[in-house]
Amino acid sequence: MERPKRVFRKRVCKFCVEKVSGIDYKDVSKLSRFITERGKIIPSRISGNCAKHQRQLARAVKRARLAAFLPFASI
Repeated sequence: MERPKRVFRKRVCKFCVEKVSGIDYKDVSKLSRFITERGKIIPSRISGNCAKHQRQLARAVKRARLAAFLPFASI
């Protein structure tokens, strides 16, 4: 007996909805929504970000880590 297939809905990019031009690395509250408790960046297939904003997000998170606004990893 086969299980019915799940139909997943594509998540929309929050940055496209808000019409954000660029992602600032100093905005820690916005960036912390896109990293796990272990400090990893959430992939776009889970967060729903488009490719352009996912690249900007990853760049901003890496800059925030270097500036010590975000941790590299939690132990």
